[in-house]
Amino acid sequence: MSGGVDSTVTAALLHQAGYEVVGVTLQLYDHGAAVQKKGACCAGQDIRDARQAAEKMGVPHYVLDYESRFREQVVEDFADAYLRGETPIPCIRCNQTVKFRDLLDVARDLGAQAMATGHYVRREDGPLGPQLHRAVDPARDQSWFLFATTREQLDYLRFPLGGLEKPQVRAIAAALGLAAADKPDSQDICFVPEGRYTTVIDRLRPHGALPGDIVHLDGRVLGQHEGVTRYTIGQRKGLPGGAGDPLFVVRIDADLRRVIVGPREALLTRSLRLKESNWLGDQAALADAAMDGQAVLARVRSTREPAPARLTLEDGMPMVRFDSPEEGVAPGQACVMYDPARPSRVLGGGFIASTVAA
Repeated sequence: MSGGVDSTVTAALLHQAGYEVVGVTLQLYDHGAAVQKKGACCAGQDIRDARQAAEKMGVPHYVLDYESRFREQVVEDFADAYLRGETPIPCIRCNQTVKFRDLLDVARDLGAQAMATGHYVRREDGPLGPQLHRAVDPARDQSWFLFATTREQLDYLRFPLGGLEKPQVRAIAAALGLAAADKPDSQDICFVPEGRYTTVIDRLRPHGALPGDIVHLDGRVLGQHEGVTRYTIGQRKGLPGGAGDPLFVVRIDADLRRVIVGPREALLTRSLRLKESNWLGDQAALADAAMDGQAVLARVRSTREPAPARLTLEDGMPMVRFDSPEEGVAPGQACVMYDPARPSRVLGGGFIASTVAA
């Protein structure tokens, strides 16, 4: 229970259905302006909101101090990824570690039969076990963020909101008299004050602000930058101007502290290699990928629709080759694969290790 409307309604629906509900809130951070910023979660007022909601429902509520775990597994990983020239997704790391690993262990220790969350995804029982599917509400679907959920975890997890649209969830909260009914959704990265991620990185890894060259693809040095952590693939803002077509960040060489820029067409990616992959599809399909390749729908951004691609395995590592080049694919981001025969089903995914230009 993060204190927001989604997790509050999840608890209320299960309580209404007659389940013995235990509410758990994680205190993940508690520093400066991030605690009080609008749209945050898991700190300050949000914890109090979760406690009050649990009291109103008459269910027990616990607050677990996960600050040190969150800092080590999510925040520091976030800073290190930027130092490597990657574009991290801390929400995926948070789900992968403190929520679906550490908290799930606590739920089992409590003797719970299942752990329910307010994520907008669907869990369906298939012939070979539980499957992960996109939410009914495409605008709220969070399946891209949950690709790292393992088969064992999925067997234990429940997602009561996956079949609902957001207005329905708020209407349920209002009908139950829950204070969270009108509470704004969480926005941006929860632990980043005022949306300035460099504030966090500079505090944790100050050497990330070492200067370097901004270099055109043709080898020309166009200017200087104040740290590779200020740039992400596809970025246009903050680059040298001048005559001609606009320039975009197309690659980051963190070792040489170089930001490489070029025209928009240089952002096109033909294929990519995945690391830390997780497979939820049938093992037969994975075997096909190892032998001859497997048709998939690949999604490289949470806001982008999956695109036709082909999955292969090379030296044991997944490779995804797009039927048509994708733009702005960045190392550190996620590539999530869906089933072409049933596009709502998540087959698996991984973090992008490297890309091949079109």
